Amino acid sequence: MTTTSASYARPFTVGDLESMPDDGRRYELLDGVLLVSPAPLRRHQRVCGRLFMVLEQSCPGTMEVLIAPFAVQPSNSTELQPDLLVAREQDLTERNLPAAPMLAIEVLSPSTALFDLNLKKAAYERMGVVSYWIVDPLELVLTVFELDPKGNYQQVALVKGAEAFEAQRPYPVRIVPAELVARLPSSGG
Repeated sequence: MTTTSASYARPFTVGDLESMPDDGRRYELLDGVLLVSPAPLRRHQRVCGRLFMVLEQSCPGTMEVLIAPFAVQPSNSTELQPDLLVAREQDLTERNLPAAPMLAIEVLSPSTALFDLNLKKAAYERMGVVSYWIVDPLELVLTVFELDPKGNYQQVALVKGAEAFEAQRPYPVRIVPAELVARLPSSGG
């Protein structure tokens, strides 16, 4: 993932994203800073697809599971696209999610790991995203953060391989990291 300021003499806005090329990269904004990441690799996409299927099967009718690219746009200077999100139906528009999702999930890639673990985590915490999951598709690890009563993320789970995470937020669902890469060779990218 790269951060760029182009030739702009001001912070980027959501309106500027509309002029970005449709080149397979993901363009996001965080407090007016443009974040550009390359297209994801096969293992990343496999994990996202599997997570979507598991989350969708348990999703109540008052919520929706969406897969990137779909914009979380809480302000004119921030638009993030988590790999997956769960939101209340009432909070969604056809174009974006102008409120905090109930759950944001990022699947680590070599080019995005530092942003996902630091900048995006801090941004989701500030937005009030109740649950934030980070999946490492190479190590087969799911790390779960949830907001405490003071609005700070606390790590509530770290599951590896064939271990199961029994989520309660935003709704009950069972996630097993090893099952998210089934049928991929161990060296798959």
